[in-house]
Amino acid sequence: MFGNITDVPGVKVGHAENRKGITGCTAIVVEKGAVCGVDVRGSAPGTRETDALDPINEIEHVHGICLSGGSAFGLDAATGVMHYLEEQGVGVDAGVAKIPIVPSAVLFDLFIGDPRTRPTAQMGYEAAKNAVVGAFANGNTGAGYGATVGKLAGPQFCMKGGLGSTSTTGQDGLVVGAIVAVNAVGDVKDPDTREILVGARNAETAQWIDSCAYLEAHAQSQALSGTNTTIGVIAVNAKLTKAEAKKIAQLTQNALARTIYPVHTMLDGDTIFVLGTGDKTYPLDYIGHLATKVMEEAILVGVKSADKLGDVESYVSIQST
Repeated sequence: MFGNITDVPGVKVGHAENRKGITGCTAIVVEKGAVCGVDVRGSAPGTRETDALDPINEIEHVHGICLSGGSAFGLDAATGVMHYLEEQGVGVDAGVAKIPIVPSAVLFDLFIGDPRTRPTAQMGYEAAKNAVVGAFANGNTGAGYGATVGKLAGPQFCMKGGLGSTSTTGQDGLVVGAIVAVNAVGDVKDPDTREILVGARNAETAQWIDSCAYLEAHAQSQALSGTNTTIGVIAVNAKLTKAEAKKIAQLTQNALARTIYPVHTMLDGDTIFVLGTGDKTYPLDYIGHLATKVMEEAILVGVKSADKLGDVESYVSIQST
């Protein structure tokens, strides 16, 4: 693993944050267009333009993806990404205008900062304007700025989530990248050892509250519906149909199942987009395998890179205690 999702040719990434609201958004820009598919596994999603990605529907290419905080209010950020791309002459040519296609997914981060301050169209515009190829910070960045995890026993036990991105190369020139904002109701565990990395934790006793064990013992969650989710994007320099992109998105959800406990709950809105930017075909299972690997690593990078915010501890902060 190395780099980030912008190692995939044709992909740029930019971020914008609001420190008062402790919220932000991330724009994944593909100015030349990319075939896109989506898979939604969580039962409380907040999305925009995902119906257009159904393989039976007309639209073939998207020009960006917007990941945002702010819950449903944060869907406004995608409008700003559209406005920026329109200014650049990017979009579907409808004769009288070029219309950028920018699907979006949001996460709930309203309780960690000022709940009345959310990502706006202006923030989305700035994120798209900031989009470049190259290194960017993980952790408390963009859509991951206000992200938290481990809320099943109640939000008072949560820890910091965050934004993570990685990439890898495969055979015959294949490049696969992932970017993800981790805001799960469950705990994030090391996929090899099952050790909790970040999750429900009693700050006074420094003891973990294993969320799956809590659910078994209490038969219910103390988290609020719609206040959690993990949202992300896979990009690959391969030629894909919309159906193939959707299948890879389905396979990539395995990365969430390997790292987040529990996952795809009634309280999460877990959503994965897949972008195909290339003109060369590869076996789908091969792409799906690498996509799952990079998404798994991106989840770990996101939570391991996050810093403590206020009273919300992070992986980094508890390592020194």
